[in-house]
Amino acid sequence: MSDLPETEAIDAAWRELDRLASGALVERLVAAQRSVFDAVYAQRAAIADVVENVAARLESGGRLHYVGSGTSGRLAMLDAAEMPPTFGTEPELVTAHIAGGTTALVRAVEGAEDDESAGRAEMHEVAAGDAAIGISAGGRAAFVVGAITEARSRGAFTAAIVNASGSPLAAAAHVAVVVQTGAEPIAGSTRMRAGTSQKIVLNTISTAVMVLLGKVYENLMVDLAASNAKLRLRSQRLVERVGGVDAIHAATILEAAEGSVKTAIVMARLSCGAEEARAALARNRGRLRDVLAPFA
Repeated sequence: MSDLPETEAIDAAWRELDRLASGALVERLVAAQRSVFDAVYAQRAAIADVVENVAARLESGGRLHYVGSGTSGRLAMLDAAEMPPTFGTEPELVTAHIAGGTTALVRAVEGAEDDESAGRAEMHEVAAGDAAIGISAGGRAAFVVGAITEARSRGAFTAAIVNASGSPLAAAAHVAVVVQTGAEPIAGSTRMRAGTSQKIVLNTISTAVMVLLGKVYENLMVDLAASNAKLRLRSQRLVERVGGVDAIHAATILEAAEGSVKTAIVMARLSCGAEEARAALARNRGRLRDVLAPFA
């Protein structure tokens, strides 16, 4: 049993779990998550290293690939899916690959995580200018290890997010984020502590990368894609706030800007048309702060 990762250990402190009443059960399960944040925080330097490398590659035209299996793959899929509406990215910029394909999002696919060759094959579109991040609680999922090994051989920057020390996945990547969350309340159920930590790390990496790429002004989502009524109203409020115009003017220039919040803000602040605003943003690599700096 000594060769098992820490995530598979059995914590004797939880042996009475099935005897707890609902109130005590919920209290213990929620409290068990507290240590997760400290474990993630301890890896902040490694996370920052990943952020800088990923941002550099995306800035130069590369893509980001997530790879995972089971819970880790589902969390990766969620993070990738949230990039276009939140930051206005093209769907291909951040892509998630899960062992077993999209079927594995809703039900387990037998043996998918054990197929190293499938993981390697999944990386067929990865280029030297890309980045690939493998996520695996124990760091031993062959699909993920194979994918990261292949991505690295293609010249991509590679990173690992794992919850156990000394794993093959960590060894395969350029940078390893080793979040030691330890034994789970329910032995081996890495959807709990390990899964929570992975969600925090993925949120942090993707958000920080997008900030570095100029997708955020102050702490505002100025690159959001207004795909529903709530987001259209948010877009208008953003133009009002940063552009310094009233609601009627904001709505008018947003229409002229074809829904682009950044373009509309530049139009409002520089008193220019949509084409001039787009050109100003293009000259400044889409960074709204740089466009507005001379007019602050």
